Amino acid sequence: MCQAKIEVRTHLNADALFTKLRTEFEKIPDWRTSDVTISLTDALMSGFAMFSLKDPSLLAFDQRRHDAAKLKNLTTISHIDRVPCDTHMRVILDGVAPEALSPVYSAIFHEAQRGKLLEPFVFLDGYYLLSLDGTQYFSSTTIHCPSCLEKTNAKTGETTYSHQMFGAAIVHPDRRDVIPVFPEPIVKQDGETKNDCERNAAKRFLAQFRAAHPHLKVIVIEDGLSSNAPHIRELIRQKMHFILGVKPGDHAFLFRQVDLAAIRGKTIDEEVTHDGVTHVFRGVNGVPLNDSNQDVVVNVLLYWEIHPDGTVQHFAWVTDITITRENAFHLMRGGRARWKIENETFNTLKNQGYHWEHNYGHGKQNLSVIFALLMMLAFLVDPILQL
Repeated sequence: MCQAKIEVRTHLNADALFTKLRTEFEKIPDWRTSDVTISLTDALMSGFAMFSLKDPSLLAFDQRRHDAAKLKNLTTISHIDRVPCDTHMRVILDGVAPEALSPVYSAIFHEAQRGKLLEPFVFLDGYYLLSLDGTQYFSSTTIHCPSCLEKTNAKTGETTYSHQMFGAAIVHPDRRDVIPVFPEPIVKQDGETKNDCERNAAKRFLAQFRAAHPHLKVIVIEDGLSSNAPHIRELIRQKMHFILGVKPGDHAFLFRQVDLAAIRGKTIDEEVTHDGVTHVFRGVNGVPLNDSNQDVVVNVLLYWEIHPDGTVQHFAWVTDITITRENAFHLMRGGRARWKIENETFNTLKNQGYHWEHNYGHGKQNLSVIFALLMMLAFLVDPILQL
């Protein structure tokens, strides 16, 4: 019997990764100045372990402390010296600055790079697809903290408090698994009275991503809300390629330029039939994004997917990658892979055991954000272990 050879990367097994996590957590300064009975490192490792084990609540995780066998396994496997009780964990983690976890993500991501686990995700000419989008993970009309976003109902006067996250993941059209990177919390910033927003979070994310991964070649893929001049300028400034969705209702000027190019015979047209489905492409290179931003020049790709039963789906993107008949199909697949940030990332966190929208504890400072970041850190480690 022929048995497939499995290459074992010892620095990527669970013990090695948990050791690496503890080493990185130890670098985070403890915000407490006295009465330290349980280390910040143990609290962070315990929070990570809770999400790695997919416990549905902090109470469920706390019950492991009262079972000798489970506690021994927890401390041994997860490299924890002392497991805090639920109340103590909340108090300790509440004071941690969210940005302190960014280097931890980068360290684990670099371990995956060193183990060549990212190679199957290469999409085009050595570039990776980086899918970006925002999502909400907490909402309440009663529980809140200073960093909560606030929305008041004009009719009832009721205020809803929420937390959102601007997430990102390395994806590939042919793969179900994804590799998340450090997300950017969408929270009310220090000293600000106005809500934070996805656009501001995106700008912060791009800067911190490029600082953490200065040489990683990426093609950013996003939905139609991202195809605006300030965001595109920021992508270019950060030396990132892009494939961004566009809609005729939001970009009338852009689509008129495509129509004019078609009349003049200046479009790149291609039609391909595969497995009974007809793929029709129309591309135009070098088009101003809109009348107000003539300096932002993009390439436009229109796409129609026509099924044998007559069903038609239509998509459109802007990109800085020159469109040709040879790469139109490839660019389309890259643009449509944007959905993987929804399906394989956020939906997995919500519906596949991670309990993304469960309130493990809100705290008075950063607890809600820290728990969300530790959960996504577990979501980063899990696919690395599987790969």
